Order: sequence, then C-alpha cells, then structure tokens
Amino acid sequence: MLFHTLLFYVFATVLIGAALGVVFARNPVHSIMFLVLTFFQAAVLWLMAEAEFLAIVLVLVYVGAVMVLFLFVVMMLNVEVEAVKRGLVRYAPLAIVISLIMAVELVQLIWVRGAVTGASYGFAPNPEGYDNTKALGAVLYTEHVYAFEIAAVVLLLAIVAAITLTMRKRPGLKVQDIGKQVSVRAKDRVRIVKMKSESKS
Repeated sequence: MLFHTLLFYVFATVLIGAALGVVFARNPVHSIMFLVLTFFQAAVLWLMAEAEFLAIVLVLVYVGAVMVLFLFVVMMLNVEVEAVKRGLVRYAPLAIVISLIMAVELVQLIWVRGAVTGASYGFAPNPEGYDNTKALGAVLYTEHVYAFEIAAVVLLLAIVAAITLTMRKRPGLKVQDIGKQVSVRAKDRVRIVKMKSESKS
C-alpha cells in the first residue's frame, strides 16, 4: 500500500510538471510533446486505480489520434511565438486566479466527500469478477446519458465552428470547384498539335 501511494505521488508530480511544460514551453511542438507526456501519466494513474478501459482509451484516442492532429496543425500553421508569449503574459493573472479557485473547489470536494463517506484514500483492490468497462457503461448510459449526449453535440458544434473558421476566403487561395471538374470535356483540356518535320536538303 505504501509503495502504491509513493508511485501515485511520483506519477502525479511528473504529470503536473508536464502540464506546466505545456504552458511554458517556447516551442509549440515541445508543448505538444509535453501534452503527450501528460496524457501518458494520466493513463498510468488510471491503471493504478484499476480503470484499464479509461487508460487505454486515453492512450489510443488522445495520444494516438488527437495529438497527431494537433502536431500536424501546429507544423502546418505559421504560429507567431512572440504573439503567443504576449498573450500568455497578458492573461496570466486571470489564469492564476481561476486555477486557484478550481484547486480550492477540488480540495473541498475531496475533503467533504471523504468526510461523508469515511472512505480511505488508499488503493483498495476491486472484488473478483469486477468489470470496469461494464460498470462505466452502466453509469454512463443510464444516469449520465443526457450529459453524454450534450457533450457529443458540443463536440459536433466545435467541429463545425473549426471548419467555418478555417474556410475563410484568402487572397490567392485555390478553391476546388466540383461542378467544373465533373463537366469538363476532353477537347477543352487537351489540344492536339500536328508537327511537320522539315527534311534537311
């Protein structure tokens, strides 16, 4: 039990350090690498809590798919590092205040929940035959089904908003016209020229 608690604090410390690296790294690509490390540490904590399904989903979905897309976007865009630094310094006091409020609320929630239930903070093993995936699905699709559907709608709106913002008109941007491509004819695109070879005398 003491060894598990020690591992928890070690992984949690690495997770917090990686999260700080996401914010304070000067290179956007380095920030993404720190975010990948953050996700891995969170997956390890899920494994320690015997939530294997959440851990593998976090690695496959976020590290394997979402972060790859983030890396492509960051490398394709011309990110102005100096402008990002100015924005970070500008909104740093507000971010610190919000972070402190969230930390206080989280500590109070954990303390109140522990005082009411009287549960210990150690890693208690689950009973034999316990299925984390089945338990998660039973709770997610019964008690929290409306919140799950609302989250899906919010993600869909975010996708539509991202497409709308990136599809703005730019000077010199080549736009694909499907109608013209379908209605094209060979004689409009190909011109056959007859060449006469001159014989040397």
